Amino acid sequence: MANRIPFLLGVLAVVAIAAYSSIFVVNEREQAIVIRFGEIQRVETEPGIYFKVPLTFADFDSVQYVEDRTLRFDLEDIRVQVSGGKFYEVDAFVLYKISNAKTFRQTVSGDVVAVESRLRTRLNSALRTVYGLRGFEAALSAERASMMREVRDQLRPEAEALGVTIDDVRIRRTDLTQEVSQQTYERMKAERLAEAEAIRARGIEAGQRLRSIADRQVVEFVSAAGRDAEIIRGEGDAERNAIFADAYNRDRDFFEFYRSMTAYGKAIDPDGTTMVLSPDSEFFKFFKNSLGAPKTPPAN
Repeated sequence: MANRIPFLLGVLAVVAIAAYSSIFVVNEREQAIVIRFGEIQRVETEPGIYFKVPLTFADFDSVQYVEDRTLRFDLEDIRVQVSGGKFYEVDAFVLYKISNAKTFRQTVSGDVVAVESRLRTRLNSALRTVYGLRGFEAALSAERASMMREVRDQLRPEAEALGVTIDDVRIRRTDLTQEVSQQTYERMKAERLAEAEAIRARGIEAGQRLRSIADRQVVEFVSAAGRDAEIIRGEGDAERNAIFADAYNRDRDFFEFYRSMTAYGKAIDPDGTTMVLSPDSEFFKFFKNSLGAPKTPPAN
């Protein structure tokens, strides 16, 4: 009995190893390809615990795991030429998923690096083709979305042949090359300067036109004001003369007296005025008496 214990332990160990090697687990982020003697037996895509023929070392069933989630690879600093002959530097990335694990295994041996290398070459070619059919401004306009869809559609047949599905292609960056950037800057600078000169010329022209209108209006307003002033002045003079005539006709002596007093007030300055006139001058006639008549000498 004691001699059987090692044998039983050996049997149990073999059974345990066989049981362990016949079980494999698939999680939600991967797929499992069961391979027997180099041939694909089946593909497990759902998460769970599965069984296979043990003894992988004897080339019985082996399991290769591949991704079951969306993957991404980037393509950077691709120099592409547009239809006008100028160049862009483009960065793009691709979102893809392994949709047919069997084909993926058969074409690239389930190697993600290999499939991305082939897709990268095809993406490079598709970008050059799509950009080459368009002008300089297309990649910087709303047409960019349609360009990405066109690149994706060109990439899909190649991807399907490798067992993957292209979900999306995105152009991350589109920049002008250094020499084109300088040329574009100089052209934009010249255009802006020309536009500024045109705006300045239109402004000067508009200013001159407005000044001419304003000068003409000033002349018209001054002329109209002068005319109105002359009319009002004439009417005032006429009214003044009428008042003077009416006053003269009512009392000629008083009118002459009033006019003389007004003349005395204007002629004789309160600060001192020196006048050299004959005493018999008409200017001093009201100094003699209030009637302005010469004094009568007293009778002898």
